[in-house]
Amino acid sequence: MVPAGCPGPGACMIRFSAGDVRLTVLDAGSLWLDGGAMFGVVPKPLWSRVSQPDDRNRIHLKMNVLLIEDGDQRVLVDTGAGTRWNDKERDIYGLEVKDADALLAPAGLTADRIDLVINTHLHFDHAGGNVRPDGDGGLTAAFPNARYVVQKGEVETARWKNERIRASYRADDFEPLARDDRLWLVDGEASVGPNIVLRPAPGHTPHMQVPMVVTSERTVAFLADLVPTTRHLPYPYIMGYDLEPLTTLATKKRFLPEAVREGWHVIFEHDPETPLATLSEEGGRVKARSAEFVADTRGV
Repeated sequence: MVPAGCPGPGACMIRFSAGDVRLTVLDAGSLWLDGGAMFGVVPKPLWSRVSQPDDRNRIHLKMNVLLIEDGDQRVLVDTGAGTRWNDKERDIYGLEVKDADALLAPAGLTADRIDLVINTHLHFDHAGGNVRPDGDGGLTAAFPNARYVVQKGEVETARWKNERIRASYRADDFEPLARDDRLWLVDGEASVGPNIVLRPAPGHTPHMQVPMVVTSERTVAFLADLVPTTRHLPYPYIMGYDLEPLTTLATKKRFLPEAVREGWHVIFEHDPETPLATLSEEGGRVKARSAEFVADTRGV
């Protein structure tokens, strides 16, 4: 067992178990986003203490995704930003990205081995890897044998013609899947396997969901953009990107005490240093403690 942290840039694969379920946190790449937007109303003198910005006021973020293998199906939670970016966009977001096969290579898998993709929501840094060019000028599923499960309301939100949200959603990340009847739309809490429960976690978007792996041994929660990094554990630290920040606050107050009380392992999708942790409450504040795991870099 080793302390949390990747053994080298781009080389991290965290593998652990929950009963008979094997879980692997994979590195889908990284991006840089504006620090002020990432911390909302929190002043820069406060957030810059914990997230040092670059000369463009951006902070470094990872795109950590989760592979779940239960013996019956292989499930991937979120797909990163994908590779369909031009040079200008790559510069704006400081993107370092991977295609589906490169993402899965450290786990010894290829994209055709995935049975189900769970999209927590459809923002580009979570769903951009859903599709790939088909060679004929169109787009097709990047995971050719998978269904993609997403909240019905999230698809409806992503289709809004709204100036406030359109920069975060790209229709090409999900419409080709809808066209090919690959979307599995759920409405509210849903089970998508014997050990996988999807729980609504509104706020960042009205219909974001938090996938939960629940076994007799432990509970693992993939927090997505409810708490994107350990720096966002304080309740007021809510992103400016959130569509309903007061709802985010209420959702955090519902999830985090439960995670502390029940001893969940939690995955921080955008944390570059602590992707996997357990939570505790100290002096009225929720804090993260790096979880022990087996670091495995095979295939890198």
